[in-house]
Amino acid sequence: MKDQDCAELLQWIAPRLRLRPEGFRRVRGQVCKRMARRLATLGLTSVSAYRARLESDPEEWAVLDSLCRVTVSRFYRDARIFDVLREELLPPLLESSPVLRVWSAGCASGEEPYTVSILFRLGLLPRFPAARLELLATEVDAGLLERARRGCYPRGTLRELPADWVARAFPGPDEAPCLSPEYREGLVFQREDLRAGMPEGPFQLVLCRNVAFTYFAPPLQREVLAGLVARLAPGGLLVTGAEESLPEGGVALERVAGPLPIFRVPGPSAPAKHRLDVSGGM
Repeated sequence: MKDQDCAELLQWIAPRLRLRPEGFRRVRGQVCKRMARRLATLGLTSVSAYRARLESDPEEWAVLDSLCRVTVSRFYRDARIFDVLREELLPPLLESSPVLRVWSAGCASGEEPYTVSILFRLGLLPRFPAARLELLATEVDAGLLERARRGCYPRGTLRELPADWVARAFPGPDEAPCLSPEYREGLVFQREDLRAGMPEGPFQLVLCRNVAFTYFAPPLQREVLAGLVARLAPGGLLVTGAEESLPEGGVALERVAGPLPIFRVPGPSAPAKHRLDVSGGM
């Protein structure tokens, strides 16, 4: 499939899947290769033939939707975010409640929720020994969820996790070590599509990184943002991707960690200098 043909196909399918073509800028080559393989599997030789197939076969849209999901994940990704959560933002929440309820939305193959579990047990429990973690991780892709439940990862995905934490959470010399059972306690993996539904809250911490605010079309981004914020407990935190912007015309949030993408719904006395009105986001 020629690059121009792929670009035109993405432009055509994006509105129908409630996606934004610009979100695929960095991963378009990978998506194009997947679609080219799909055309070959179907015995189709042109993009126009595939468009005709989509028009006549509604079930093919679900296949195409799965081809457009590109996940790049690793443990402790964007380390400064997790450092600030551990050192500054989560301790006050644990001082007011012994239970930390977390939702990892779009958890891919589990690196993010397991990072939170490791951080909780090794970075917070020593200071808050009575605390308990309840973590829900949702993902639309059944294959990724199966990998998450298996909990075994190539060592390359662990390179940003503090070395002493790697030794404790992933003991042994294997090239694809498995997470120790104690770090799986309190975690529930659930299949769910952010575009169709969300779990019940409230959560003190919601992580929605590099999915909704990268790939979803702006109207859908606003819907998702409103849903995420509605599921935050009072004083709860929302974490987005390091290079993501929040949608125009959405909920007004305040940054709570300088330029890092960690937000809170502002209270009546929230300092104005940290407020972000996401009506100027994208």
